[in-house]
Amino acid sequence: MKLEIVTQTRKLVDSDVDSVFFPGFKGEAGILPGHAPLLATLGIGELRYRTGVRESYLAISHGFAEILPDRIIILAEEAEKPEEIDVEKAKEEARVAQEAMQKTYGQELVKARAQLLKAHTQISVAKRISRD
Repeated sequence: MKLEIVTQTRKLVDSDVDSVFFPGFKGEAGILPGHAPLLATLGIGELRYRTGVRESYLAISHGFAEILPDRIIILAEEAEKPEEIDVEKAKEEARVAQEAMQKTYGQELVKARAQLLKAHTQISVAKRISRD
């Protein structure tokens, strides 16, 4: 099946794949060829896709996934390949988010948790070996 991953500024992936796993708003979703049509909201997390025995990874944040039996289109607000991630910056953002979580509540707490999850995802994905 065809996988396209795009942000507002660029196309990151345009490839034939065997499977895709992405962070849905309510948990991870796994897609195989022939999947029923679906429109899903993306959360923050690791997206991985497989072609044969090769797996590739991206850190993504929010957006939508359109799933068709032979095509998946991921429209992400943000998406980064492992080699594009600045790990030191992500660690600093995690530290700032953790401090904010101790001092805030309500909507600000929700934002700090999202910032922390994004930073942890970036750090995790940066450690992956992209096999494109």
